[in-house]
Amino acid sequence: MSNRKTFDVGRDSRSGQFITVKEATTRPASTTVERIPKSGYGDTKGEPSRRK
Repeated sequence: MSNRKTFDVGRDSRSGQFITVKEATTRPASTTVERIPKSGYGDTKGEPSRRK
């Protein structure tokens, strides 16, 4: 089991659609591999609310 708090996902730079990481690594000129936080590990969790 992985202890990472994120997972990799490929994205087409032109259309914005999600693709496989394997496909994204074969087309580096027009794609990017991003890391998405797993549920419950987002970067805003634990921050104080902005509402008053």
